Amino acid sequence: MSLEQDTRDLKQLMDERHRMFVESEGPVDKSDRDFFERVKKETSSMFALNTQWFEKAGGFVKNRHTSVHPNQVQSTHENIEMIILHSYYLDVHLKRFKELYQSVHYVLDMMLNDIRNQT
Repeated sequence: MSLEQDTRDLKQLMDERHRMFVESEGPVDKSDRDFFERVKKETSSMFALNTQWFEKAGGFVKNRHTSVHPNQVQSTHENIEMIILHSYYLDVHLKRFKELYQSVHYVLDMMLNDIRNQT
């Protein structure tokens, strides 16, 4: 897949994780082994997409004139990982989750704009 498609897929994933966070009931038992296994299984493809995007985006911002800085790509990659995990464990305040969510969307939108301007 292309960087553009990966970026769009991540935006959609972030919307789904946001919805899950907002609609879920309270924190979960972090020592529940079955829950951990379910999270591990469900998130493996999410983390794979994030890693794939990170590698492509890193190359894109290093090799082209873009408005996104390599540090923003790194931070966004890390923020996406946190959003994925927080959407299951609900171990962060809503305000902090929304800040991460908005930050990720901001950088992903800048990436999409840069991609469109490069082609």
